[in-house]
Amino acid sequence: MEKKKQSARIQTSVLNPYEKKLLCAIAHRLPAFTTSDQLTGLGVFGAMLVTLGYALTYLGPGWLWLANLGFFVNWFGDSLDGTLARERNQQRPIYGFYIDHNLDSVCACLMVLGAGLSAYMSMWSALLIIVPYLMLDVFVMINAHLRNEFQLTFAKLGPTELRLIIVLVNAVFFFIPALREWTCTFSFLGQEQSLTALDIAGLIISLGLFVIYLYSIWRDAKYYGRIDPLVKKG
Repeated sequence: MEKKKQSARIQTSVLNPYEKKLLCAIAHRLPAFTTSDQLTGLGVFGAMLVTLGYALTYLGPGWLWLANLGFFVNWFGDSLDGTLARERNQQRPIYGFYIDHNLDSVCACLMVLGAGLSAYMSMWSALLIIVPYLMLDVFVMINAHLRNEFQLTFAKLGPTELRLIIVLVNAVFFFIPALREWTCTFSFLGQEQSLTALDIAGLIISLGLFVIYLYSIWRDAKYYGRIDPLVKKG
């Protein structure tokens, strides 16, 4: 099989310069028996902890800290698997791309499912987040194929920043009971509807992701139109 050239990683997030140094330092100190596949599996395990922590919030808000631990474990495994391969010069562009990004989608679905199963967010509002997220994921994969560029950040935010924001939100909800108990009730099509604070936050995140997706599609459609113009025949 022809050797696949790795797509250029477009990483312009706020924390990237500091995170990159930290990840390289950690990778150099990992035991020799540690493999990228093990770290990828650890990332999936972290996503499962997130799901479990959120689902158990019906027993009490303290389980939000299990979800936060899951986000840290997910970050550790997901961010270090590729770093370790690069630092050891053990990149596998085809296998790594296939496994890593398929499991990234699985992890995202697991974590959003957990949020929907929690005591503080409706499943429908959680699913509204994963839809534009996966649409952006498809957008990134298409560009990785057409432009050989893998865009990891949008609006200066990447996966690490998003995890950190969610961890902070979880902490705020733990320390402020009023936020956990607050609901907004309204009538829609003759039926009474209720939104929690996290439902509203989810709607805002969904809208933001949709806007980023639509803008990115519009911007890149103009670029592809310029490099692949319509040629009239006859």
